[in-house]
Amino acid sequence: MEQYELLWQYQQVDMELDQYEKEMRSNSNRKELLKHRDFLLEQQNVLKKIETDVEIMSDRMEALADEIERLNGSVAEASANFEAHRPDDLEEAKKQIASLQKLITTISRYEGELAKMRKDSESRDRQQREVRVRAAKARAEFDRIKVIYDEEYKQASVKLEALKKTVAEEAKGIDPELLEKYKAIKRHSTPPITRIHDDRCGGCNMQLPAADMNKIRTGAAYVECENCGRIILVK
Repeated sequence: MEQYELLWQYQQVDMELDQYEKEMRSNSNRKELLKHRDFLLEQQNVLKKIETDVEIMSDRMEALADEIERLNGSVAEASANFEAHRPDDLEEAKKQIASLQKLITTISRYEGELAKMRKDSESRDRQQREVRVRAAKARAEFDRIKVIYDEEYKQASVKLEALKKTVAEEAKGIDPELLEKYKAIKRHSTPPITRIHDDRCGGCNMQLPAADMNKIRTGAAYVECENCGRIILVK
């Protein structure tokens, strides 16, 4: 049989295989699995972000607590020193009181920041629990659907392998270079081979140029479409 007719027959089973693989990818349970998988990955990333934030906040809270403790010690020491050694003049007294007040203001500011961070930490804890609950539900649903899909895929794979085997059988006898040409065209135009219809390409429906029509009239078995690159069989 002429090579291009063999290639035409090959295309029929090749397109059937492509269509079946497309149907397998479009399986509703597969789509649900992918949706739950993506959701689980998203929740994992959220948890990692929360854990990182909590770790940073914990370090900062610890540092603040240490600094507040140190400053309180400084205030106590300064107050005791003021009582034990009262300054002789008013200006010196004002300076010491101002220095003491500055320490107290700093402590107050740090305590406010610490209180806010504790509140934020509690919020993060709640958020963590909520994320884990959502993730657990999604995981359970993922596992449930996977059992169903695995069985569907197992059954579909039987037909898939049979189609692949048929495609491989149809490829036998076709010149390897011609088969590569078919695959190259397929990357941008599907199906790669078409028939001529009313002097037009059966793929893109463009009118064939006069030069190609002359080839056909002089007995050419095929021409190549200048517009889409498909192989156009005449018979």
